[in-house]
Amino acid sequence: MPQHSKTWTFFQGAWHEGNPGLMGPRTHAFWLGSSVFDGARLFEGVIPDMDLHAARVNTSAVRLGLTATQSVDTIVGLTREGAKKFDPSVALYIRPMYWGEHDSALSMSPDPEETRFCLCLYEAPMPEPGSASLCLSPFRRPSLETMPTDVKTGALYPNNARILRDAASRGFSNALVLDMLGNVAETASSNLWIAKDGVAFTPVLNGTFLNGITRQRTIANLKAAGVTVIEKVLTVADVFEADEVFTTGNFAKVMPITKIADKAFQPGPVYRRARQLYLEYAKSTG
Repeated sequence: MPQHSKTWTFFQGAWHEGNPGLMGPRTHAFWLGSSVFDGARLFEGVIPDMDLHAARVNTSAVRLGLTATQSVDTIVGLTREGAKKFDPSVALYIRPMYWGEHDSALSMSPDPEETRFCLCLYEAPMPEPGSASLCLSPFRRPSLETMPTDVKTGALYPNNARILRDAASRGFSNALVLDMLGNVAETASSNLWIAKDGVAFTPVLNGTFLNGITRQRTIANLKAAGVTVIEKVLTVADVFEADEVFTTGNFAKVMPITKIADKAFQPGPVYRRARQLYLEYAKSTG
């Protein structure tokens, strides 16, 4: 049976080692999906933008009808406390979470007064840049009219999972995902970028994907370094005609794409600059 990596979880005033049972069959989130989370990273002794991740999980909670019971400062403080339980040389994934425990009078809606919170930290190595391939997914990103796409909720991730399963079945590591209008949204697990003639482009926010914190940081870093960044509607043709393609996301930060369908791409200067700037920024926060 696969074993979890070393894990510590804060729940109801205490730290618990391993994978503690926190939900029962009557828990609202267990069967009706009222859970939100965020993901941050600790690596090389730094936790870049942890305050922004804490703020976003609180915002997600409220938007899903829950109560943000912890302040941003509390979540950040607990993260630093929990990190001391691990070898300082090990990279961690940091996941603050809220979920609904009981039904409200509205039945399918959670009772906001019965919101639960936990903070889970576990060992997760940082991926190194390498080969990463995308196919074009047959599945689409939903819009705000059909799903709470402005929330980082577990309820959205079965769609991402089927995108990845389909991609893997065709020999690809991830997929290019379109919105309901047929424009490029993101991959199944990260925000997408292209570069053309030294200019960086990323899909404009349109309510179908989250404005990733690493995405925001990369936009700011590149602009400060004098690189032109344009947020705009991108088509599949734009991506195939790009000089380089890369992604940003919390788990792996800034990573190159080396193949889309049958077309090869090489990591280029805009990607390398974006990755270098992000790592420099992260290390400056320590």
